[in-house]
Amino acid sequence: MPSYLKLDRAELERRATKAHERLKKCDICPNNCGVDRLAGQVGLCRAGADVEVASWNLHNGEEPPISGERGSGTIFLSHCTMKCAYCQNWPISQKGNGKSTDASGLAGMMLELKSRGAHNVNFVTPTHYMPQILEALCIAVDGGFDLPIVWNTSGYEVMPALRLLDGIVDIYLPDMRYACDRQAKKYSGVKMYSAYNRAGVKEMFRQVGDLVIDADGIAVRGLIVRHLVLPGGISGTEEIMKFLAEEVSLGVHISLMDQYFPAYRAETMPELARKITPEEYQTAMDIMERYGLHEGWVQEHV
Repeated sequence: MPSYLKLDRAELERRATKAHERLKKCDICPNNCGVDRLAGQVGLCRAGADVEVASWNLHNGEEPPISGERGSGTIFLSHCTMKCAYCQNWPISQKGNGKSTDASGLAGMMLELKSRGAHNVNFVTPTHYMPQILEALCIAVDGGFDLPIVWNTSGYEVMPALRLLDGIVDIYLPDMRYACDRQAKKYSGVKMYSAYNRAGVKEMFRQVGDLVIDADGIAVRGLIVRHLVLPGGISGTEEIMKFLAEEVSLGVHISLMDQYFPAYRAETMPELARKITPEEYQTAMDIMERYGLHEGWVQEHV
């Protein structure tokens, strides 16, 4: 049974209401813009009161226990709290391509994905729409929604917002993108990334623990950390793996990603204007091994 169905209905509604109130002086991500999104103002992420959705569909390209055989019900949300110079989804995250809907519309998408056989509903880049997602969940539950919730995030989070998700999100799928704040500021336009990211991942682990997979090989609860290997060691793999091994869990599942390519504005930055090499990816795998991190997935780098 998904976590949110174990909550008292009044508590689920209370969380949604409390989250909604934060939009009046928006502080649901580390940018802490303080704008009144309910009055039409927008902050750094450019998101307003309504949800903007780029697409929703069954997706088979996620980690194996997320996609399974029938697919993950992904809902790609427009805009982002970060400004990554190399974002592969930049028309969605930076230009904001998508269509506006309200909580009822979002709930309808969730129910449609369930009817099509999705193993879960996977909110992609959800942080800036957390209040609206909780409102939609209340509506969807009334319609019979009962799939696990996947929180597929950049990992740039604040504790008050994450705590509103405690007992609601079943599977956290955060990035750990950088070990160095200087790199995070230069390439993604965010401040204090490492501190917010590490605190967020620790809180996610506190809530859901190591990954739990059912008899059919499908994830039902737990944490999966994604780490994108960037050229020239920019991502700080050594420090991130050390942190996970020593401060989170040796059982944490890691998705070590090799698919970086110079998208969006990356070609204007010489250090980012190339794919990673097989040697760079092998080094990242060796680091995982050295720190005793054996759970998760690596890719065959060509």
